[in-house]
Amino acid sequence: MPHIHEKIDFSVETLVVYKGKVLLRKHDKYGIWLSVGGHIELGEDPNEAAVREVKEEMGLDVELVDSRLFKENEKDRRELIAPTGLNRHSISATHEHISFMYFARATSDVIIPEKSTDVWKWCTENDLDALGNIPKDVLFYAKKALWEVR
Repeated sequence: MPHIHEKIDFSVETLVVYKGKVLLRKHDKYGIWLSVGGHIELGEDPNEAAVREVKEEMGLDVELVDSRLFKENEKDRRELIAPTGLNRHSISATHEHISFMYFARATSDVIIPEKSTDVWKWCTENDLDALGNIPKDVLFYAKKALWEVR
């Protein structure tokens, strides 16, 4: 999806866990290991975007880890799952993202990548430590996801 705003866009990142492994993908443009994610589209909330991006990029159905204390919805008010993390990061000298980080459970580990050139890996904690070229925050949250999503 193209950028909605020239300066700052809102995006999601989802760390998907299945049977003790967390999914990471190698970003085709930057060559670093990241969670699955992308832009929040007009008309969608961060929860919808997190689930949609995983389905689009990896072909996986997921359920976001839900830590809400209050889950009751009303006609014109819906409680959203809060992100596990929130960050603002630079994409270029003139563009930034504010990103909502979520944990999710997958129903399968069968990947159907959006592009045939996509590189991805299901990682144990030991795999994460040996991976290299992974931002510190992604490494931190990937390990936390392995502990919290069981």
